[in-house]
Amino acid sequence: METLLQDSRYSVRMLAKAPGFAAVAVLTLALGIGANTAIFSLVDAVMLRSLPVRNPDQLVILQWKAHNSPEMDEYSSFGDCGESGISGPSGCSFPLPIVRQIRSQTNVFSGVTAFAGPADLDLSGNGPASIAEGEIVSGDYFSTLSVNAAIGRTLSPSDDSLSASPAAVLSYAYWQSAFGGSRSVLGRTILLNNVAFTIVGVADPSFTNLSPGKTQDLWLTIAMVPRLGISWGSKIEGPTNWWLLIMARLKPGVSLAQAQMAASLAFRNEVLYGPKPLLKASDDPKIFVTRAQEGLVGQRGQLSKTLYLLTCGVGIILVIACANVAGLLLSRAATRQKEIAVRLALGAGRATILRQLLTESLLLSLLGGIFGIIFAYWGVHATAALMMGGSSDRFPYVIAPDWRVLSFALGVSILTGIAFGLAPAFRSTRLDLAPALKENASTVPGSAARIRRFHLGSALVVAQVALSVLVLIGAGLLVRTLENLRNINPGFDTRNVLLFEIDPTLLGYKDTQIESLYRELRDQLTALPGVTSVSYSSDALLSGGRWNETVHVEGQPQKPGVEVDMFAAGPEFFETMHIPLLEGRTFTLTDFEQAAQTSAATKAAEQNANPQSPTATTSAATAGPPAAAVSVLVNEAFVRRYFAKENPLGKRITHTHGHSASTKSFDTSPKSRNWQIVGVVTDTKYDTLRRQIEPIIYVPFTSGGTYFQLRSALDPRALIPTVRSTADKIDNNLPLSHIRTQTQVIDELLSQERMVARLSGFFGVLALVLACIGLYGLLSYEVSRRTREIGIRMALGAQQREVLSLVVGQGIVLAIVGTAVGIGVALGMTRYLASMLYDVHANDPLTMIGVAVLLAIVALAACYIPARRATRVDPMVALRYE
Repeated sequence: METLLQDSRYSVRMLAKAPGFAAVAVLTLALGIGANTAIFSLVDAVMLRSLPVRNPDQLVILQWKAHNSPEMDEYSSFGDCGESGISGPSGCSFPLPIVRQIRSQTNVFSGVTAFAGPADLDLSGNGPASIAEGEIVSGDYFSTLSVNAAIGRTLSPSDDSLSASPAAVLSYAYWQSAFGGSRSVLGRTILLNNVAFTIVGVADPSFTNLSPGKTQDLWLTIAMVPRLGISWGSKIEGPTNWWLLIMARLKPGVSLAQAQMAASLAFRNEVLYGPKPLLKASDDPKIFVTRAQEGLVGQRGQLSKTLYLLTCGVGIILVIACANVAGLLLSRAATRQKEIAVRLALGAGRATILRQLLTESLLLSLLGGIFGIIFAYWGVHATAALMMGGSSDRFPYVIAPDWRVLSFALGVSILTGIAFGLAPAFRSTRLDLAPALKENASTVPGSAARIRRFHLGSALVVAQVALSVLVLIGAGLLVRTLENLRNINPGFDTRNVLLFEIDPTLLGYKDTQIESLYRELRDQLTALPGVTSVSYSSDALLSGGRWNETVHVEGQPQKPGVEVDMFAAGPEFFETMHIPLLEGRTFTLTDFEQAAQTSAATKAAEQNANPQSPTATTSAATAGPPAAAVSVLVNEAFVRRYFAKENPLGKRITHTHGHSASTKSFDTSPKSRNWQIVGVVTDTKYDTLRRQIEPIIYVPFTSGGTYFQLRSALDPRALIPTVRSTADKIDNNLPLSHIRTQTQVIDELLSQERMVARLSGFFGVLALVLACIGLYGLLSYEVSRRTREIGIRMALGAQQREVLSLVVGQGIVLAIVGTAVGIGVALGMTRYLASMLYDVHANDPLTMIGVAVLLAIVALAACYIPARRATRVDPMVALRYE
């Protein structure tokens, strides 16, 4: 310890004698370590953070697999377990009867719970009406997870019965934001979808979420779903409604294989021999049990590739920083050559000097690590803000310094100190003492020692340039991708459009009431100053939502049908969004009336077919004869695929009983089974900009939640207060959500691409600057070492331009070699970026040429300064330099 303190004090004195060198080295390392620590903090929050529950390693989730899909009336998945990785029919959603069967396996599970959602709920009774996200859970949810309440209590099995009083537990963050953290919230009554719920507790603050990136405001029991009228929670007791994710806690000593065997047995008994068999024995149904930490993917999968890319980028930055500081240490070692030679001559051991030099390197890296943590704290929050794309929502991951992040920063600091300090330290101790102790050691080009040092320094500069080229090419490709996405023509006018979401079904509105509400709201919004047109639809274009159906198109094979995108449009939707009509006509008032009648008749028939429906008899009496075909419009892609050589107008489309899916929580199930094409509109992008345009069927909007579109002559953001007050006058318990402009929607859609482009661009510029600093440092060192040589050259008649070209040429050669190596590496590495690119090839020559030109310009500037200084050497002074 005494030796360590002595070496540390000596290192501090030596660095204090060279403050400029120390400042540049520490700043360089701080940037490299800070960038790595910031990205690791995000990786830790998104990918590595364990579940915020007690003993998370005991928790497992269940996934089913069979040779054929079981009978299902409804299948709902909320993105908790992502891609299962299991071939063939599989999933992680189960019906409630299977949950009960799994819960009976008490020999392997100490607890079994189920959950789904979150669902959008209309919350009132706490100021203005708002939308709250409620997770639907079984009564043993909190006890199985071993999560306690911060105040009050959590939900219990007694709350999960049809006769129980409605109870809700708030998340800690929602309690703080919506209720001000007041303890008086306990026992308070709020209205959720017009149903009175009592707040019985607030969850522990550490319990933020289970699925990464998914958040919720409150928790409700499964038994409350029928009262809330949630569309995807209908028939909760039915064996054909697959909508619940099952999580279980293993008993101590129980292996995954044992749990899997017991769960598979219970699953087979229910689906093969239950009251309603859903599969055959030949389908071989089975259960796979996965650790919850691995199986609960949530939104992690959407960010994993981005984070891996950024991790590679900052790793390269750190390598460049280490090479840069190693080059600085090599240059500094040359000035300390006589000092080290004297110490060796006086009896100091080479190991002692090596230890002292490494201590200096470690001191530099630790100082860089300290400042790097400060930089990382700012950088991680800036990166999180970029990820959110300007959205007002909070970042759905917990980013907080913990032992892993601090250990990472410390480990990186120590490793970098050793990495960049080892080679210069070894080189410094390998001295020939006799010439090194001479008063005027020769520094002309013939010195073998100088050539070796030059080669090592040159290799470091070439490596820095090559790595910076790799980062710059990657950044260039990603920036071009963002620009290409921004320049896409979506097929409609995105300017001056205000959007908001509204769902009257949450308050129990019936179809006729919804129609009246939308008509009144549309009329009042149209009358607002500056508003040119108003419409509504089942979704907002380019908002990420999509609805598709399996249909039969006239003239196409009957089976298995074709899968097409569906979109329900309200009155004057195409006019409002400026989507041109190519053939036929758009929707008329008669089309909407006919579609509403057909929808009502279809619903009545479905209720009559369901013997459990309380309105079956009444519905049968009022169903009436089947309605005529409903008018629909299609896009150009639909015509090109199915009616390329004939007129599409008048052609029939029928809905099959096959696949139906929607990425929205609205009830988008088709109520009309028979459609006729009356018009063709131009192609538009639907859910995302990246996805190719597919055939779309536009049907008349009749019921359900909707997105309103307002086109204005002025800035649409100025209309937001007026729009809110207009809606409040009609029904102040009906909240508007997701109010934003169409351009903001697109910006949010591109938030991840924007973040990657900006960060990679920043890393590219940083890599370029560090590489050029390394080039500048090497040439400055060479000029100072070769001052006597340059003086001799000038004394013998060398011109300034010849000296200038000598130094600049040396730097440009290194830059060219580094660029060539970097481009060669990029040709092999950028293919891994292919899935993140759009309309640009991974080996795009334009990007590579642009990077090479940029690097050449910057390298020329870095070379010119030391070269210019070399031309100003006075030959008489230079000959006496040493």
